[in-house]
Amino acid sequence: MTTKTMIDAELIAAQNAQQQNALDSDYAALGERLARAGVDIESLTQQASQFAVALPSWGLGTGGTRFARFPGSGEPRNIFEKVDDCAVVNQLGQATPAVSLHIPWDTPSDAAELRQFAQERGLHFDAMNSNTFQDQKGQPQSYKYGSLSHSDKAVRDQAVEHNIEVIELGRKLGSNALTVWVGDGSNFPGQQNFNRTFSRYLDSTSAIYSALPDDWSMQLEHKMFEPAFYSTVIQDWGSSYLAATQIGERCKCLVDLGHHAPNVNIEMIVSRLAQFGKLGGFHFNDSKYGDDDLDSGSINPYQLFLVFNELVDIKNRQPSFAPFYMLDQSHNVTDPIESLIYSAAEVQRAFVKALLVDRKALEGFQDSNDVLMAQGTLKAAYNLDVEPILQMARLRSNGAIDPIQAYRASGYRAQCGKDRPASKNSSGSGIV
Repeated sequence: MTTKTMIDAELIAAQNAQQQNALDSDYAALGERLARAGVDIESLTQQASQFAVALPSWGLGTGGTRFARFPGSGEPRNIFEKVDDCAVVNQLGQATPAVSLHIPWDTPSDAAELRQFAQERGLHFDAMNSNTFQDQKGQPQSYKYGSLSHSDKAVRDQAVEHNIEVIELGRKLGSNALTVWVGDGSNFPGQQNFNRTFSRYLDSTSAIYSALPDDWSMQLEHKMFEPAFYSTVIQDWGSSYLAATQIGERCKCLVDLGHHAPNVNIEMIVSRLAQFGKLGGFHFNDSKYGDDDLDSGSINPYQLFLVFNELVDIKNRQPSFAPFYMLDQSHNVTDPIESLIYSAAEVQRAFVKALLVDRKALEGFQDSNDVLMAQGTLKAAYNLDVEPILQMARLRSNGAIDPIQAYRASGYRAQCGKDRPASKNSSGSGIV
């Protein structure tokens, strides 16, 4: 099948031609430096080329806050236009070949048509995301006071049925995983009985788990707060682990980098969950105060590196380890396509830097309690500029050396502004 390209390949080639001499020089210099340390730059470039992180369908439109939303020009109005935008992100950055759908925001009328549409653009579908934190038009029961943990069995049954419908749609699209996040919780002390509420959640998720195909997994996503501000049913990795352990072997924990209290050691959570076989995947983003609305690597890139330091270590010990990776961001003031290109590259960058860690030396420093040299070993890998590796990986995969520059030169957003007149009835994003 010939892959349909959204940006003119000749434009990308012309852009690359202007930059390749500089890249060749930078790549050669970095290769020589790495060779002195016994590291093969070609091996790193190959691994960078193989790295992939999924795109969120809801991330292609402008998000918003509780106060306002300021839509941009040419936002996608339906799932097909969102897939077109995902194809642009992947064509230029060459690190995002999968799309993660949010249902019912992106429910297609014809699953086979959508699957073929995506395949024609070199994309496939990653984990499916259910939605029981909003009431939808025509919905018999309300989720105002919860969904999978609601006190009313009719509400719980409706939420379970929705998740099963998402699984069935995912099967038609070629997915093999379901991500479950609920906004269930309480806003006032005494509003809920913690024990009974958690027990109802376990019963509901167990019912969903029993409907999983044999080759599927289910991932439980936790969040410290919001929309419930006093208590949340699955508020941290401990509750997520307890639930996943109770539900079944193929039920795992999903770690969203923005869903933690300030100063929480996320990389240690990663290690703990993996040690006991319950680390299922990640939603990458960054956070300054309360949630996950910032681009990956924009606030704390060192933390992102430390997370990948653990992931690379886990992979070395468990070659079959293959967690789901996805970007989960709300783009309020930037062009969503640019933010997703940038974020995917930052996650890829953290991965490549983690590959540079001298693990034998690090283990020796750890065993001998040489604190300074242990942390210095991590910093040595983190401080090295691996941009030439990322650029070369993109070039060899027919992407853009400088994807943001190529995107802006293409005029794609301006063309979308003409082809996609704004609709008062469509936000282009499920968030706000």
